[in-house]
Amino acid sequence: MRREFGIRWLYFFIGLMVLGLGVALTVKGQLLGVGSWDVLHIGLFLQLGLTIGLWSILVGIIIIVISSIGLREFPKIGTLVNMATVGLFIDFFNWLIPNPETIIFQLMAFVAGVLLIGAGGGIYISANLGAGPRDSLMLLIVEKLNLSIIKARTIMEVLVVTIGFLLGGPVGVGTIIMAFGLGPIMQAALHYSRLSLEKSLGGKKRVANYQ
Repeated sequence: MRREFGIRWLYFFIGLMVLGLGVALTVKGQLLGVGSWDVLHIGLFLQLGLTIGLWSILVGIIIIVISSIGLREFPKIGTLVNMATVGLFIDFFNWLIPNPETIIFQLMAFVAGVLLIGAGGGIYISANLGAGPRDSLMLLIVEKLNLSIIKARTIMEVLVVTIGFLLGGPVGVGTIIMAFGLGPIMQAALHYSRLSLEKSLGGKKRVANYQ
């Protein structure tokens, strides 16, 4: 049991690290735009200082508080770890990776970032240790407004992009690409990550006990 729990946490942290690296790369290639929530984080960074990763954490804290009150339930430990760890990884990789000096390198950074965000999301979700704070907010909108997940997510993404854009965050064709392209990448990554996790845990029967 302890070994299985450890393997799940390993997948969880690897996924968050890959996700943070992907976000940092899209920030480096922000000439094309970034993901909706990162538009907000960068806008807050430009207006108020601190760091992009720290704003990711602070916004996550606010979202968790709102979601917990609205859903009347405490967040899972995985949700809290997700909130803090991704922001730290974003800042670390943003510091480590040099700024691309040409449009070609920015394009390469953006494409690599999108692929890694989708892959990282699929890997950490496969561990089934708790959704990110933004997904919790989406569930709150679904419950309170009686909307479908698609409508709730669309409303949330549009609102976040609008606020971030007004704060000076970078919006471009890349923002649209990420809105529609991340889903298929994440779905594929989730499929293969679950297969890998099942093999590591000794088969589907053992994995099913955690679902």
